[in-house]
Amino acid sequence: MQRIKREVKEVIIDALNIKKINPDEIDDSAPLFAPGNAFGLDSVDAIDIIMRIQGHFNVRIGDQNLARDVLESVDTLAAFIVKEKSS
Repeated sequence: MQRIKREVKEVIIDALNIKKINPDEIDDSAPLFAPGNAFGLDSVDAIDIIMRIQGHFNVRIGDQNLARDVLESVDTLAAFIVKEKSS
């Protein structure tokens, strides 16, 4: 699970071309879209993240409601990926 979380962070950093953040500095349980989050994300960034996560991990985030829940944090993204890969 730690490897998946690290990859999720790297995919997000790469997708958004963020140079100033090291993956180790990111709290796995911190909200990705809350004000003052480590990434500085907004709703437009969500689309880029979804596309990259789907491509990198070969998973499908099927609808907007699911995406909201899955994109809550690195923890929720990693849990979703593990669940999808095991089904």
